[in-house]
Formats: sequence, structure tokens, C-alpha cells
Amino acid sequence: MNDLFVDTSAWYPLADRSHPDHAALARALRERIGQGVRIVTTNLVVAESHALLLRRAGQRAALAFLKSVRQAPNRIEYITPERETDAIGRWIERFRGQPFSLADAASFALMTELGIREALTLDRHFTIAGFVALPADG
Repeated sequence: MNDLFVDTSAWYPLADRSHPDHAALARALRERIGQGVRIVTTNLVVAESHALLLRRAGQRAALAFLKSVRQAPNRIEYITPERETDAIGRWIERFRGQPFSLADAASFALMTELGIREALTLDRHFTIAGFVALPADG
């Protein structure tokens, strides 16, 4: 089974139907789910997305996100201390010229560990790190 990683930069527009990227992200997500892909994210991305929704869309939207992100076909992977150490060494220290956040670096480390090549994201750091970002431009 193939997996698709979903980043904060996709979760937020997916939750906000008025966001200009909502339709393209929702279409790409539906297409992959239709192909039987499992959706993977991290506890750090969930926390980041919840905080962003709380600030921009309010408590109701933030709570709805927390409930929906835990339902199939979604899977939340937890960033353990070992995964965090790997993320810091492999992505933050090695790519000193790139401003990768800890959440992004942990996502990259997890994707590498699980063999995930595609991410639903609007964050260009995923392509800089060598992953395929969906939806594709154009």
C-alpha cells in the first residue's frame, strides 16, 4: 500500500473551504484516497495545524480538525525522541542553508523511514528535500 504524507500547509486549506488552494488540494487528496492510499501525518503536524486553525478559523474548526484527522484513512505517526534526533541530524544540521522547521525535518525523516515519496503540501521545502509535492503546479 502506498502512503501519502499530508503537511500543515495542506491541512489548513483543506479545512478552510474559502482558501484559494482548497479545491486543488481536495481534488488531489480524493484522487489518492480513491487509489487506496493511506494518509500519513505526524503529531507535530497535527499540533501545528490545530494551532493555525485555532488562530485563523476559531475553536470549532480547530476541534473538528482534531476529530477528523484521527479517522481512517488517516494515520498519525508520533515523533519519538529518536525520530527527532534523526530529523535534527539528517535534515536541520545537514541542510544548514535551508530554514527547515523541526516539524518539517521530522516529516522528512519519517517519510524517509517509511519510504513515502509524495506529500500533499504547499511548502516548497518538501521539493527542496527531494520529495514530490502534490498537487503538482499547473
